[in-house]
Formats: sequence, C-alpha cells, structure tokens
Amino acid sequence: MNTVKLNEIHVRDPFVLQDDGVYYLYGTRGATCWGPATGFDVYTSRDLETWSDPVVCFEAPSGFWADRNFWAPEVHHYQGGYYMFASFKAEGLHRGTAVLYSEKPEGPFVPWSEGPVTPEAWECLDGTFFVDADGMPYMVFCHEWVQAGDGEVLAMPLSPDLKRAAGEPVLLFRASEAPWARPVHHSSGVTGYVTDGPFLWRTQAGRLLCLWASFSEGGYTEGVAVSDNDRLNGRFVQAEPLFHRDGGHGMVFRTVDGQLMLTLHQPNHTPDERPVFIPLAEQDGMLVRTGEQNT
Repeated sequence: MNTVKLNEIHVRDPFVLQDDGVYYLYGTRGATCWGPATGFDVYTSRDLETWSDPVVCFEAPSGFWADRNFWAPEVHHYQGGYYMFASFKAEGLHRGTAVLYSEKPEGPFVPWSEGPVTPEAWECLDGTFFVDADGMPYMVFCHEWVQAGDGEVLAMPLSPDLKRAAGEPVLLFRASEAPWARPVHHSSGVTGYVTDGPFLWRTQAGRLLCLWASFSEGGYTEGVAVSDNDRLNGRFVQAEPLFHRDGGHGMVFRTVDGQLMLTLHQPNHTPDERPVFIPLAEQDGMLVRTGEQNT
C-alpha cells in the first residue's frame, strides 16, 4: 500500500477517529471543496505520521439529493455502528447536515437519514454528534451566517436511531458573543459573523466545552465556549481561543497512549490547507496547548 505524510494530505475540516489502535482521518476533499463533489475519503495510520493513500469511504449513490459542497465528515461510533455526519448542498436546496451509516469505520458509508436532518428552511452546516449526560443523542450544528447574519450554534435532539430530529433546535450561542470575533464580508453583499465546526468535549473534570471556529484579527480561529452547568442546556460563555493563526474547524481526540490532541486545518486558503496536530492537556477543567503543531 502506498503511503503519504500528513503535510501531503489536502483536506479541510479534519476529523480523527481512533478505533482499536488505528487512526482514521476524514475531511473535506480540498480539490472539490467549493464546487461539484461526489464523496469522501478516509486515510488510516498507526502513528499519526505515515498515512495510507486515500480510500473512498462514501460515494454518492445515483439519485442522491446533493451534488456539491460535500463538507466536514465526522464519524462517531454509537451503539455498535459508525455514523457519519456531513454537510451537503444542491441547487434550489438549503445546505444541511445528513447522517450516513457503515458497519466499519473505513466504510463504505450509505445514506441513513432521509436527506438533511437540520431544518429544511435554514442554511445549516457542520453538524456534530453528542450524547448529553441524560443519554439523549443530539446534533449540534451551525445556522450559517450567510442566512442568519450573526452565525449561530444550536443543539437539536435526535431520534434514538439518529435518522431524524426529535425536537426543535435550541440556541447555544451566537458568533458575535466572542470578544475576539470579527465580521466578514460575503461576495453576495452580506456582512456578518461566522460560526463553523462545533465540536463538544467533556473534560475529565466534567466541564462541557464547545470548540468552534470563526474569524479574528489573526484570520481563521479556533474558539472555545464553556457551559456554565456542564450540560447542553447551560449558558455557554466564551473563553480564550485555542488557536488564532489562520487555522480552525478543529476537534479533539485521544491517542492510543492517552495524549490529547487537537486537529484543525491550517492555513485557511485553498489549495494550501493541511491537517495539523497540536498536543493538548486539561488544566483547571479547560484545554490548553502544550506544544506546537505537527505537520
């Protein structure tokens, strides 16, 4: 099998699943990010340095509802299966996050939900999966700034089989609540505040954190919001960003030997974006960087 180094992998929105000693890296294909797209790939590794060549883990079947902007695949192991949450769009349809399913982390994944699970009339993206302390499964996602103006992060309960919404979305926070966030300007003439890539992490101290991305004076930035009651129904308070050097859409995973790691893409402009890994530690219930990125 041919191999590649991390700095040779052209993806945005990296997501790493560690399963039985193997690391699975998913992401938005860099080459087709902004236009027509057909699927997602997975890369595998045992050391986070040398990776397999990409293997197609999802290929849109004939008649699939979307044909462009295949974004931000995440894979979560839940009740014996592997569920991919990913965002898609088509002409005349709002962008939304759908759920795919596979029996194996390497795929192949097949459509699981009937189209997007996010609200049909909203422009939504970057749905992530979280099970709250009460055992209820949720999708946490972004109401996109191009429609909302001030981008939002919301939580929505899911049915036990993860195929559909089981309640209305509840607002967690808006992008402008972060003191570091700066407005951006869209080619359509819209000006607003971006929310991208929410990811929930519960620290060993029990704190509930929501990582998310927006823009600051340093470019693309990885922010953190903290629930004041350590539940999804708490008030999320903005903390200092984890990374503010034109990198974001991150998530946290634990290595085989227990090391916490942040992965995000940097820089944020095509075609140069690459996944990077940054060591983390938990300190006073928060995540702190303990090293520089490894590319």
